Amino acid sequence: MAFLKTQERTKERFSLLLLDLEEYYFEQHTAYHGTSTLKKERKIRGSFKICSKSIIFDPEELAEPIIKIPLRDCKKIEFEEEEKNPFNEPRPSAISVLCRQVIYIKESNVIAPYRNEREEKKLTFQLEVWSKTEDVVQTILQLHRASCLEKLGDQTAMIAANLQSRMARSSFDKNCFQSVTEMPHMECAVEMVMPLVCNPGHVCVTNKNLYFQPLNGYPENVIQIKLHEVRRIYKRRNGLKPLGLEVFCSENDFCSDIYLKFYSTADRDEIYYYIASFLENHMTEHTAESYMLQWQRGHLSNYQYLLHLNNLADRSCNDLSQYPVFPWVIADYASTRLDMTNADTFRDLSKPVGALNKERLDRLLARYRGMPEPCFMYGSHYSSPGYVLFYLVRVAPEHMLCLQNGRYDNADRMFNSIGETWKNCLEGATDFKELIPEFYGTDFSFLENALNLDLGRKQNGSLVGDVVLPPWATDASDFLEKHRAALESQYVSEHLHEWIDLVFGFKQRGSEAVAAHNVFHPLTYEGGIDCDSIEDTDQRIAMLTQILEFGQTPKQLFTSPHPQRITPRFQNITRSPSINAPDGELSPASQGEDSSFEDLTEEGRKLAWANMESLKPISSCKIHKEAVTGIAVSQDGSAIFSTSQDSTLKMFSKELKDFQRSMSFSNMALSSCLILADGKTVVCSSWDNNVYFYSIPYGRRQDTLMGHDDAVSKMCWFDDRLYTASWDSTVKVWECASESLSTHKRSQFNLLAELEHDAGVNTVGLNPAGTLLVSGCKDGTVTIWDTSSYGALQQVHCHAGTIHHTAFSPDSRHVLSVGADSCMKVVDVQTGMVISSVKAEEEQRCFCWDGNSVLCGGKSGDLLLWDLLTNTVTKRISAHSGAVTAMWMSELCTTVITGGEDRQVIFWKLQS
Repeated sequence: MAFLKTQERTKERFSLLLLDLEEYYFEQHTAYHGTSTLKKERKIRGSFKICSKSIIFDPEELAEPIIKIPLRDCKKIEFEEEEKNPFNEPRPSAISVLCRQVIYIKESNVIAPYRNEREEKKLTFQLEVWSKTEDVVQTILQLHRASCLEKLGDQTAMIAANLQSRMARSSFDKNCFQSVTEMPHMECAVEMVMPLVCNPGHVCVTNKNLYFQPLNGYPENVIQIKLHEVRRIYKRRNGLKPLGLEVFCSENDFCSDIYLKFYSTADRDEIYYYIASFLENHMTEHTAESYMLQWQRGHLSNYQYLLHLNNLADRSCNDLSQYPVFPWVIADYASTRLDMTNADTFRDLSKPVGALNKERLDRLLARYRGMPEPCFMYGSHYSSPGYVLFYLVRVAPEHMLCLQNGRYDNADRMFNSIGETWKNCLEGATDFKELIPEFYGTDFSFLENALNLDLGRKQNGSLVGDVVLPPWATDASDFLEKHRAALESQYVSEHLHEWIDLVFGFKQRGSEAVAAHNVFHPLTYEGGIDCDSIEDTDQRIAMLTQILEFGQTPKQLFTSPHPQRITPRFQNITRSPSINAPDGELSPASQGEDSSFEDLTEEGRKLAWANMESLKPISSCKIHKEAVTGIAVSQDGSAIFSTSQDSTLKMFSKELKDFQRSMSFSNMALSSCLILADGKTVVCSSWDNNVYFYSIPYGRRQDTLMGHDDAVSKMCWFDDRLYTASWDSTVKVWECASESLSTHKRSQFNLLAELEHDAGVNTVGLNPAGTLLVSGCKDGTVTIWDTSSYGALQQVHCHAGTIHHTAFSPDSRHVLSVGADSCMKVVDVQTGMVISSVKAEEEQRCFCWDGNSVLCGGKSGDLLLWDLLTNTVTKRISAHSGAVTAMWMSELCTTVITGGEDRQVIFWKLQS
């Protein structure tokens, strides 16, 4: 947990959480505090700490309480001079404080609500180094003057000036470098951000390490992070300004290693880009779209995906106003057994918490409709510092005491029961909170009062202890285990995209948010108000404080509907009795008789793609006079056909061992070819605007389709329908019975549809089921069509120039396209969203892919194996001496044939 991770750095009783919010700890001195009882006077040794709004004395004796004196409550602060009278016992100089309030913390070394003594009292402190006393008094007096200023803005400005003066007088101590060979790149003043508190100091980045040195030496003299261990870095909004930088040395932990707040965006960006460039060979920069692709494919769990989205949306465990937000997923907290196969077990993820109860929603909407601008549906947010600490008070009691001025919340309002908390979120007039990542982790300490904290007594007389769990959980560990299983369940996997739309996506703002009943106070949204435009300093600070305490809506990551996860279908989802059901009851629904063969084929494909780096050339031949444009192979693999810009169709025997036939239909280039299912007819498209049908048994042209006004660029065939793409800006759909072709009768071509485009169509492709068609144009537009209605489902302008090739993934969920702009784009079929974009070093002309990996033919002539999940080239294979212009892959993905501008056709095999 973030709180525990931060506190591991120090074992001191003192903590920055003892300070007020927005307060700084400046310096400390060893001192003695004099106390007197009826019997004798005592001197207690400890640490005298000067803070921007208070004095804190931390005794070495653990039984003694920590003393905090707010400077605003001090009537008089004096320097008592050293007494040198030879007739009296010498008395050292001292600091005398006359105050109206003293706060006692951790009495008997127990974490408990603070005890306030509100009466006039004089306290005396003697520094161990007497000579510093007068200077220390002057420092305290200066801060006292700031605390007594009437306007909050003036107080803040004076304290900030004091802090900047201290920072300017100090610098990073380069003696802290781990090596004498380290070269410093940059140093500047920053603040280290932790939950509820900030600690000023200096950051220094070298060619090996990132260092932070606190101004006050707390919690340690220097914090070091080795650059080669950094895995992720994020720019952050802090206090609504782009000043934060968060560094992670792990891939999946949601707690960072350090969070820094800079005083200027330029300083932040310089260090960010320095670390990013230093790490470009060690880490991959991920986008929301790349994580989405990994999640859709099952490479990320629901939990991991939500963590990554939170990170990208500026949510950080070090910032309680922007803490990671997770959904409630279970709606049943009363049953003795949790039935994961019953949809009623789960919360409706398509609605925000505030809209789950219709009666309450109706009341909120009635108020919303009568509200003047700015109007909102919910007066509180789903994530705020108070809500986070509501859940975590048992492991972070000092944070709760810090947030609530030294007090816990009322015992009956504490986090007492999971079921009652869910009920209140459904029925409460102002309670719309979601959950936090800890509910889906493995550390259950936040559910148990292991520290034996006195959290108060409820109205029924019982003490607040461990959280009451649902009947279906045997203990806290079992609750988290089942809660994690629910998050990863089939139901949640199928519906999680709906919740993402609400929190991170297109239903977060605007008319879609109104329609989804997802409208919060305008102050919670990024850019909802420009605090810098508020001239009155007091109003500006008050507004900022209100925003940070109220909670903030995550940064919007998606502006179009989020695609659904690809999940295996399970049979009889409503019948399986419980989460404890044996594995067999959650097995996939049985396929038909051919399922074993299909499974073997699919397994073979996966194995082939996993082994694609072992692709080796077997043979090659150069039989064309110009670039190869198309490759087709007969079903039994015995014959290979290729077309070329030299206007010829060539036929070879298996493995290119024997050249057999050459045909020419006109003097214009042929652009593509395909073999019909009967294995007896080759269809060729030509730049002369025609499509030619070649009979293999008869060895001659048997038909010509004259259907376009410009070159035919590409074709595809499915179920007696021919789809022809042309530079005349159309794709035409023809009905043609393959039986008449195979019997060598004159064919009747019926035009079924004409799909209009705004530019010449350069490529076209069908999904495996023949239900969807994708076309790619010269203006960079990808269009997805429904082949039953011939209506356009999606139109996405995603390339800056001609699209060379486009194809569906095997599951039809995505379309990949490559273009003259050297980009590879993955478009989600369901939403039309570009979910992955890769800028390659060179133009890619053709490809084959399995949805995750891509075998591309590049302009240089090399074959490139791309991993789309990491957007990296995993293998470069030398192939042609000119651009690769055509590629064919066998059904089992073990054989590849390529053609190029070098006029060669190369036959490839995977090596076992």
